Amino acid sequence: MSLFKEKLNEYISFTEANLKEYNKHEISSEAQKNLIDAMNYSLEAGGKRIRPVLVYSFCEACGGDYKNAAAPGAAIEMIHTFSLIHDDLPAMDDDDFRRGKPSCHKAFGEAMAILAGDALSVLPFGVISGDDKLSDSQKISIISHLARAVGKNGMIGGQVIDMENEERNDVDEANLRNMYRHKTGELISVSCIMGCICAGETDEKKISAAADYGYKLGLAFQIVDDILDVTSTTEELGKPVGSDEEENKTTFVTLYGVEKAQSIAENITNEAMLLLENFENNSFLRELTDMLLRRKN
Repeated sequence: MSLFKEKLNEYISFTEANLKEYNKHEISSEAQKNLIDAMNYSLEAGGKRIRPVLVYSFCEACGGDYKNAAAPGAAIEMIHTFSLIHDDLPAMDDDDFRRGKPSCHKAFGEAMAILAGDALSVLPFGVISGDDKLSDSQKISIISHLARAVGKNGMIGGQVIDMENEERNDVDEANLRNMYRHKTGELISVSCIMGCICAGETDEKKISAAADYGYKLGLAFQIVDDILDVTSTTEELGKPVGSDEEENKTTFVTLYGVEKAQSIAENITNEAMLLLENFENNSFLRELTDMLLRRKN
């Protein structure tokens, strides 16, 4: 196994253990057992754990100990999971499967899925504020960045643009880039920023480079998603393919076709790679960036 794969598996195992610890059953919450089960059903459904991996790897790239980033790493995965639970609801994307399993609302019902998503949207801030490895100033900075990345000018705002685009026939590349920057890029960018903060990084040039890298990685990631929606299979993706066309979504593939969309994703990935030159310890991040461009699911 390569050093990259070993480190990636180490980061993922660290994430899995922390997610279990932060949302475990306790005697005091016995009455909320079904809610916690629904939260953990989606939290433990697998996935690439890219966002926490970025938190840890940027922490290390800035000279920190990634284990000090346990709380922000788990927090960002909880936020991401909350967004997936709500995205899958009938009122949103109406997807019955996620990561090869029935969506949360199919397994637990719509009301419980909504509440599980709600709970996962606020638990992260308690996890961060209660952490004993970060200073108060680090916690305040992380919470501030994360709240902005999630809210009306962040991921949730991007979902609004995505939904409204389904009713439009004039969506162009500029609109798509703006939507992807918010819906996908904000959480990926803030993951990189939080990793820098956890390491105690104060060089604004590095933090800015990390943020810009995250936006570019998020855009390339979403374009690859567009491509996989028409070239992959439900078994490979773990969710229905062809949903973009069914929902009348304009994507980079509908605008330009698969080949040009792939070329755009490669160019954006190259731009992200250049930003990594701001960090001496960037070998893991370079391999991760390349892996995400070439992924098949």
